[in-house]
Amino acid sequence: MTHDHEHDHDHSHEHDHGHEHGPEDYVAAVEDFRADKDAWFKTAASPLPHEVRHTFAGLPYFPVDPALRFDDLPLAPYAGTEPSSFQIPTSDGQLRPAHRAGTFEFELDGETRRLTGYVLDGDDGDDADEVDSVFVPFIDATSGHETYGAGRYLDLEAEPDGTYALDFNLAYHPYCVYAPTYSCPLTPAENRLPVRIEAGERLPEDPPPA
Repeated sequence: MTHDHEHDHDHSHEHDHGHEHGPEDYVAAVEDFRADKDAWFKTAASPLPHEVRHTFAGLPYFPVDPALRFDDLPLAPYAGTEPSSFQIPTSDGQLRPAHRAGTFEFELDGETRRLTGYVLDGDDGDDADEVDSVFVPFIDATSGHETYGAGRYLDLEAEPDGTYALDFNLAYHPYCVYAPTYSCPLTPAENRLPVRIEAGERLPEDPPPA
């Protein structure tokens, strides 16, 4: 089986957010990244089956919302009740060794929200004491409707000062949405948000009735 979260080709990291240059530059940077990803999806390395690449018209997205990017977040030590090291289930019924690297807190809709960051052991050589990149799958109130029911993914890279930017505009679907041959980590229950995250990749909208 082909394993997936988007570390497999690092496309999600090859862009400049442009956030520090102002909201308009930030929106343009995200839209440029989306165009680059659409172009990549048409190539031989794409997760799309070969027979549909020639008709691929681009991934559907929510509009870019700068308010759904949260900068300068520390990765706090994990303080929940679940074990630090565990086996994360995948879409094809497998288990992958992982550990809880820590927790991110941010304010959304007037309340403090929390998401746990994970490291899939063996992915990047990270250990529990020195983490530069964390994997943040999440489920929200759009999941199973406008977005994939098993959740969407974020890959967060540490800034030079050790903080992270959690940007829901970069949320993406796992590759098993496009082909069942991919083995995709499923979102742990602790990363369920009780709000709508209308940012990032979405499923195609239903066509209007004839």
